[in-house]
Amino acid sequence: MTDSSPKTIIALGLEGSANKLGVGIVKHIYPCGIPADAELVPEVIELANVRDTYNPPAGEGFLPRDVAAHHRSVIVPLLHQAFEEAKITHKDLDCICYTKGPGMGAPLQSVAL
Repeated sequence: MTDSSPKTIIALGLEGSANKLGVGIVKHIYPCGIPADAELVPEVIELANVRDTYNPPAGEGFLPRDVAAHHRSVIVPLLHQAFEEAKITHKDLDCICYTKGPGMGAPLQSVAL
């Protein structure tokens, strides 16, 4: 037996595989619940989508350690901005998603942590 009462899932997504760091918050609404034996097709509402880009000095390429340092320095302000834009707090989250790869190792690791 499946519970057919409406369900909502709020997900925080973090993307930092290259020079851009993105923080997104999405609400998934399942009006008829989440069936165990059927494909899920929720209504999806974007609550926040904020990002910051690392731009190296002119004539230099992206060094993974510099991109990772950028991501670590802006992740907390971006999270605050995303929560404010979404009008929620971390307590409202149901799951956290992040890019595992492919991408540059150091930036990916700093976002995952």
